[in-house]
Amino acid sequence: MPYDAALDVATFKEVIDFENTRVTVGIFSYNGAPKKLQITRENMIDGAWNFTKLGRLSKEEAQAAVPIIMKAIATM
Repeated sequence: MPYDAALDVATFKEVIDFENTRVTVGIFSYNGAPKKLQITRENMIDGAWNFTKLGRLSKEEAQAAVPIIMKAIATM
């Protein structure tokens, strides 16, 4: 069964903006499955946001993300 965006429900989503990148913390449930934490990164390339691997977080990114991750977990 292929992925269907209509079945992917976000119950929490917060974006942290940095200079040329942004990190999104969200809680998602696909097709009624248990809620799961998702952390994604997007980089600004030629004026448009493009998804990339999250990879490693800088200290600044981690310090900004941890409180939001904790807030997201509290909604699960």
